[in-house]
Amino acid sequence: MSFKCPVQDQRFVLDHVVRMAELSNDLEIVDAVLEGAAALAEGEFAPLNRVGDEHKARWHDGEVTMPPGFKAAWRAFVEGGWMGLSAPVEAGGQGLPLALSAALTENLNGANPAFALLPVLSFGAIEALEKHGSPKLKDEYLAKIVSGEWPATMNLTEPQAGSDVGALKTRAEPAGGGSYKITGTKIFITYGEHDLADNIIHLVLARTPDAPAGTRGISLFLVPKLLPGGARNDLRCVSIEHKMGIHASPTCVLSFGDEGGATGWLVGPEMAGMRAMFTMMNNARLNVALQGVGIAEAATQRAVAYGLERRQSGRAIADFPDVRRMLLRMRSLTMGARSLVYYAFGQADRGARGDEAAALRAEVLTPLAKAWGTDVGCEVASLGIQVHGGMGFIEETGAAQHLRDARIAPIYEGTNGIQAADLVGRKLGLDGGAAFDMLLADIRAETADPRIIALGDAVEVAAASYRQAEPDDRLAGSYPFLTMCAVLVAGWMLERQANVVGDSQFHATKRAAADYFNSVVVTEALGLAAGAEAGAALLYAVPAESLV
Repeated sequence: MSFKCPVQDQRFVLDHVVRMAELSNDLEIVDAVLEGAAALAEGEFAPLNRVGDEHKARWHDGEVTMPPGFKAAWRAFVEGGWMGLSAPVEAGGQGLPLALSAALTENLNGANPAFALLPVLSFGAIEALEKHGSPKLKDEYLAKIVSGEWPATMNLTEPQAGSDVGALKTRAEPAGGGSYKITGTKIFITYGEHDLADNIIHLVLARTPDAPAGTRGISLFLVPKLLPGGARNDLRCVSIEHKMGIHASPTCVLSFGDEGGATGWLVGPEMAGMRAMFTMMNNARLNVALQGVGIAEAATQRAVAYGLERRQSGRAIADFPDVRRMLLRMRSLTMGARSLVYYAFGQADRGARGDEAAALRAEVLTPLAKAWGTDVGCEVASLGIQVHGGMGFIEETGAAQHLRDARIAPIYEGTNGIQAADLVGRKLGLDGGAAFDMLLADIRAETADPRIIALGDAVEVAAASYRQAEPDDRLAGSYPFLTMCAVLVAGWMLERQANVVGDSQFHATKRAAADYFNSVVVTEALGLAAGAEAGAALLYAVPAESLV
């Protein structure tokens, strides 16, 4: 099966969800970018998806060799200027809306999610360096990252410090001239080493001497693989992981300072590393949500093609009610997730242009998009296997790879449980609660669907109880509550699109998907209210060891 980018639906969502006409004066550029991004994804990245899964990234003596064809595809990406699509013009970028870049990222993930991780990390690094880097660092490194010549990475996790970032032990000692010597070990570093570029720019969290414990004492450093002048910095890849999926993406263990210390420079003030890193992290969270959307799109296309081709009792199995149920669920979930994530990007665009209310809304939407978008990726990929029946369990059909590749996304960039905790712990109270309440008010003002209204009522009741509850009680029901909120926003956006008048097959499919979503998925989310109200006492009724 050849992957085809969903250009028509992307443009429709950009028009009616993002309302791109308010963000761009030249909609011809929008069409050109969508068409060019589709050609890149379909022509360069998609043919390598199976190749990368089978050949994998290979480690030997500190060096990582990428699968066949990856160098040429990366060169096409760089030469096309795609890394700088939404980057600042003054840094060599094109300054286009983030929502337009979202379509590119979705396409790359639909075509080849393991390969798409490389530019996604650089997107976040560009924003972090642009907002927090010194003029000197920007002059030396930003344009190279924007061009794609020097890809970037994010270095947080250590063997003893995963989600508990404050437990990290990597050290940074002043070395004169504004530089530092970095020593320590980082794990799970995506594209920490590879042969697609000469230089790799690492953004590394570390602790300076006498810094306080916990996250308050963490600083962020730019640590290049190659130093100015071309000498190799004191860092190396000591191994790569053997993973369930995304086999072509080298997940590296990096050792800094085996020979005295890797040279690095502060990004932002000392002990303000978490603020700078969260700029990159929040960018990555929205882009990881697109990993879920892209894989869901690819899995749906594969399942529909198989359902039409496979015949049983003289009929295509796509005509059987339960297969039709699965296919329509896959399509509606994918469209709903795309709508939610693009909407979040559109609000981020408005926030970047000075709309403070939109910036706050983007903050509220980010955990919804990241968690539910990646959950959708996994559910849709799993349904795709089911549509294939026994053949879905066979690697040659390609259906299994979608699920293997999708499964990491709910873990990436703060697990989805952390996203739920962020929602109830911080985002509900953002701007005194006004940011969340205004989102509900806008939904109420536009929707005419009683199912969406009912779900909005349930979300409002749960939100009110969370604001008065003890922390553990809020966290106990936070995950179903997040799902309710995400489905509410997605249903609202699908209703908006379904209301657009049109008599084409595309419009009919859009209306059918929206009706299924709001009849079934929204109603299911309403049923999560009991779980959202469940308190800590229910979870801690027995000790964990008794669950064995």
